[in-house]
Amino acid sequence: MDSTAGVEVRTPDQRTVRSVMTPRPYTVGPGTELADIAALLTEQGISGVPVVDDRDAVLGVVTEADLISARLHPHAGHGRGLRLRRRQPADHHSAAAPKARELMSAPVLSVDADTSLAAAARMLGRSGVRRLCVVDGGKLVGVLSRRDLILGYLRPDRDIHREVVSEVFGAALGVPRTSVGVAVEHGVVLLLGQLDRKSDVELAVSLTGRIPGVVEVRNRLGYRWNDGQVPKARAVRA
Repeated sequence: MDSTAGVEVRTPDQRTVRSVMTPRPYTVGPGTELADIAALLTEQGISGVPVVDDRDAVLGVVTEADLISARLHPHAGHGRGLRLRRRQPADHHSAAAPKARELMSAPVLSVDADTSLAAAARMLGRSGVRRLCVVDGGKLVGVLSRRDLILGYLRPDRDIHREVVSEVFGAALGVPRTSVGVAVEHGVVLLLGQLDRKSDVELAVSLTGRIPGVVEVRNRLGYRWNDGQVPKARAVRA
């Protein structure tokens, strides 16, 4: 009997956040002042900086938007809702100067370093934020930006298509090209057609998901024989 493997089976890219993140990012402590944070962002050409404690645990993030808001609305609450007072020129390092703990946005969206790129991309897409703090064992180890993800997936669909057809169905499974259909759009691979065995379908999905540039695998492959199903032994009459 013909059967269809799980229509909604999805296999994420096997690469992880660790492989594309920006490691050892610039950080500031909770007591770092606004002027020093602004100088860091300007000098390093970055749009935001994580705020960490003495154990490298992430407390929050201060962005350019936070600094602009503090300048435009010096009496408004920022970050955790603390009220800021207008700074005077002579107060560059005074107790009244806004600190990172008052400016930062918290809590921060973070992702484990071993999370798949596909999962991290979905997290960024749903949240609408521009970057994720990457943690390992509760400590900050990197930052993942939208640009990092784009570079990680920067591979033409035609190259992905060529590799799926030649390496997965050709070299690995020995399946004629006329037996299957492969479509690729923005890194999402759609597999169509029918193979002989269920194990072949599972292998095709797995191998396709490991190809660099693949964001997601949508399986529409069917199979003729479920070789993973062991027939029940017939009762033997005495």
